Formats: sequence, structure tokens, C-alpha cells
Amino acid sequence: MGFKSGFVTIIGRPNVGKSTLMNRIIGEKIAIMSDKPQTTRNKIQCVYTQEDYQIVFLDTPGIHKPKHKLGQYMVRIAKDTLREVDAVLFVVDEGTSIGPGDQYIMEQLEGIETPIILVINKIDKMNQEDLNKLYDKYEETNLFKHIIGISALEGANLNNLINLIVSYLSEGPKYFPEHMVTDQPERLIVAEMIREKILHYTDQEIPHGVAVETTLMKQREDKNMVDIHATIYCERKSHKGIIIGKGGRKLKGIGKSAREDIEKLLGSKVYLELWVKVKEDWRNSESTLRTFGYD
Repeated sequence: MGFKSGFVTIIGRPNVGKSTLMNRIIGEKIAIMSDKPQTTRNKIQCVYTQEDYQIVFLDTPGIHKPKHKLGQYMVRIAKDTLREVDAVLFVVDEGTSIGPGDQYIMEQLEGIETPIILVINKIDKMNQEDLNKLYDKYEETNLFKHIIGISALEGANLNNLINLIVSYLSEGPKYFPEHMVTDQPERLIVAEMIREKILHYTDQEIPHGVAVETTLMKQREDKNMVDIHATIYCERKSHKGIIIGKGGRKLKGIGKSAREDIEKLLGSKVYLELWVKVKEDWRNSESTLRTFGYD
């Protein structure tokens, strides 16, 4: 048997652990993780290469009922990928019933010929009886080729999931060099890492009206330091105050935490400067969405 390769998309309600799953498989922090919904905005391509196969994962924004143009773009990206891939991973979590959000996604999946694997995540939080009941409820829908339980956080049953995915791949080329784990530009990953820290540090105070643009990324001549400048955009003046915090303390915390992650990514010391600007209602502006790479 020759080398196998193919593309797999991961879909599911926001906050079911899609990014955690991808990062666990890849072994590097690529997809933004937060306990807030709709943290992933772009189709992030991650690459998992072994001796005899390569899986290219597309981590799409969660499919949900959109409330603004950014939401419409996110849903369109997610749905478009379903027909372009070799398999679809539909990730659900430990909830004991099929909720309206999962039901909505399943309606979008009807009629799609791509094989769909249902992944029940967070089984570490379930007892066997509840897992069996949930399994039976999903099996009755006749929508899935396979149903498998995993824990992305603990790594439980991931090898079996990988083997299942590989069974749907065909013989094909190595699309990416084996050392490569993502096709995303470093500037975008850096911006996403900063945005993740904003979501973490501002807790429930800031909605998702935050975007980050990396405006400068330059290695110094002595090669020992990378200078990074980034602008944080929010939708209201009150949000700007929350992000900066009293005496600038919150912004300093965001910057310090983001810098530590970025240094691990780049393998270099980083000097990070952050600015905060207000751009009202940017999520409904098509030109601004394009500027931020969302279209």
C-alpha cells in the first residue's frame, strides 16, 4: 500500500472542543482555544504527517445561526468545506441529549455524500450508561458512518480516531512538507494568540467584537529578538477601557501572556507592543472584514 493523504474537516457547535482536539493531534498550539463560543473565525489548515499518511485538518468556524455579516461568513466557510473533503468529523460533547444546536448542524449535513464520523468528546466527564444512551440516540439518525467516543483533553481513544480517518484516505501525494504543521502565516497565528488572551483576560466583559491585526513582525539584525506590533480593534469606547484596564494593567497581562506563547511558537525572544483602537460595528462592514482576512 502506498502513501495515503487527504483532507478532513472538523465541525460542531461552538465550545465542544474542536480546537482542543486539533491541537492535541498536531501536538502544537495552532487553533485558538477559549471557553467562549465562536472563537475560531478562519478555516485553519493543520497538517498531521506520519510515515505512511498525511491528514490535512480544516478547523472551521462552528456552524450556528448567524447574527451579523461576520457570522454569515463563518457559517458559509464551514458549510463549503463539507463537500471538499474526504471525511467530516462532527464533534459533540458530553450533553446527554441532542440539543437544538446539534440538531441544526445535522439538518445542514443531510444530503452530503462525504462520510461523516460522529465524535463524542469529553467522555471523561460521562459514565458508561449515559455514553451508551447518547450513542444510541445519534445512531438512530442514520447520518453517521461511525460513532466514536474520545477525550481530546486527556488524549483518550485518539489513536482509534486517527486510524478511522486514515481508512477513508486514498493513495495520494504529500501535500505539505512533513515538518509543517499549518499553512497559516505566522502573522495570523500571532494575531490569534493575542485574541485568545483578550478573551481569557476580559472574561464575560467583552463580546466577540474584537479583532487583532499584526502590523509589524521583524527580526532584529542580531537575530536574538523579534519585534512585533499589533493593533487590537474593539467596537466601543467602553470595550477599549476594559481591555486596557486600570493603569493599563489588563493590557500588560494580555501582552505578557501572549508574548510567552508567541516565543514558544517562534523559538525566539519577542518584544511585543500592543495598541487598542475603536472601530464601531466592524463585524457588519464588508471592507473591514476583508482587511482582517475574513473574506
